[in-house]
Amino acid sequence: MKPSAFLFILLSVLGGCGKESSPEAKIEQPALTLVVGAATSESGNVYSGEIRARHETQLGFRTGGKIIERLVDAGARVQAGQVLMRLDPADSGLQANSAQAQYQLAEAEAKRYRELRDKNFVSQSALDAKETALKAASAQAGLAGNQADYTTLRADHSGVIAAISAEVGQVVSAGQTVMRLAQDGEREVAIAIPETQYATLKVGAPADVTLWSEGNEAAQPGARPRKLVGRLRELSPAADPASRTYAARVALSGADAQAALGMTAEVRFKSHDKRDQLVVPLSAIFQQGDQAAVWIVAADHSVSLRKVEVAAYRDEGVVIASGIAAGERIVSAGVHKLNAGEKIRIIEGEFANGNAQ
Repeated sequence: MKPSAFLFILLSVLGGCGKESSPEAKIEQPALTLVVGAATSESGNVYSGEIRARHETQLGFRTGGKIIERLVDAGARVQAGQVLMRLDPADSGLQANSAQAQYQLAEAEAKRYRELRDKNFVSQSALDAKETALKAASAQAGLAGNQADYTTLRADHSGVIAAISAEVGQVVSAGQTVMRLAQDGEREVAIAIPETQYATLKVGAPADVTLWSEGNEAAQPGARPRKLVGRLRELSPAADPASRTYAARVALSGADAQAALGMTAEVRFKSHDKRDQLVVPLSAIFQQGDQAAVWIVAADHSVSLRKVEVAAYRDEGVVIASGIAAGERIVSAGVHKLNAGEKIRIIEGEFANGNAQ
């Protein structure tokens, strides 16, 4: 090797040893965060339901037969005693005529035996037998007359025909429902409670009911909802086998009881616990086995994992019982990509229920 080339290599090596390597700049990981805000416990679950009558009657004939006439339609307002449907009266009429003829015959026999007894031509026991036969014939005639009257279906209360389940020409049996009558008076909201919320509700619980239409008119764009007051009157002890939900009725009080039938209503139950609760998005929960935790963001943008106690899981988020306080900043997404002590680049996030700031 030539001396000049060797000298060049030596100078290059010595020059490289004299320079210090610059440390690599640590890149802060971006993370979506939010400031935890307090939400009152009254912001409970919302259930959608329908305005129904407090008392609904399943109407049916007390005898079987073929329907020959229907005098009202669904939605018609009826008065107590008004005729709604009729059955073919031919058979019941024949039975009534036969029973009436038997009664007249028994009456004539009893009259004749009374006259004979007055003349001592017959014994008292013979007269007693005819009197008994007369009473039996009278009862049979009355029963047959009632059966003939049962071919006419009348409204037992004033109200609105909510549904019709039988038509002209159909043969129905005794007691089969042919109409549903919603009686005038109190109104309720029929809702379904899911299994996860069943244990949190008790009969008598207060509720806020919201209607988005006034009377029978559909709500116009920008219209303000109508607020009503109610209470949980009835909660079924058994779940529906198909939907696995529990039927419930929310009674409306005072003037609110005049809400129109069939309207859609939203029901929100009030909580008896007036303390504030903290609600965070589900994506903010870092689950370690059975223990839940959240990433707390410090003033220097470093993160630390803190255990929390979960009170409930709701549609709008997770209710935190303890572990964090209102005003603290937490990581709301990407919680499984962080390490304790790591600094992040804060990206402001929003929470659907309005708790983010």
